[in-house]
Amino acid sequence: MSDLRDTNFYRLPDQLRADLRLVFVGTAASARSAAVGHYYAHPGNRFWRALHEAGITPRRYRPDEFAALLELGIGFTDLSKTGAGMDHEIARRSFDVAGFMAKIATVRPKTIAFTSKKAASLFYDRPTSALALGRQSSMSGFPAVFVLPSPSGAASGHWALQPWRELAEWITDP
Repeated sequence: MSDLRDTNFYRLPDQLRADLRLVFVGTAASARSAAVGHYYAHPGNRFWRALHEAGITPRRYRPDEFAALLELGIGFTDLSKTGAGMDHEIARRSFDVAGFMAKIATVRPKTIAFTSKKAASLFYDRPTSALALGRQSSMSGFPAVFVLPSPSGAASGHWALQPWRELAEWITDP
């Protein structure tokens, strides 16, 4: 499996366009997501259930419907577009924070949400222990940023739906 983690063949395509209301940002595709080509595709991942339960989507979508969320103003990307697997299995050199920042500057979403403290720690270049869940301090010229608990089944001990609900309130307030 290690030979799969550093190949472009398995990367998930960005789902981005100008002026999205929300972009979800992960560290990298899981092995399952890379294999099937859908974001948050592992059966144990809570992402799709959390979107609906928090009120971000009107119904529960399936991983193979991820592209349909563009119609709702929701996009997807990862900090590593070449790695796949669990976070600790992905080569540090594959994380491209500068490339991510350039994408965000181009599409200019209203809000971004990191789907784990690990992804946010790579962005902020801080340890995960230094980050709180929820809305982060504003950065000049950058969209609002939320840090969410990882929906991965591997992170079950740290799961909470409340930060997802706070994100839903933020993006639906007029």
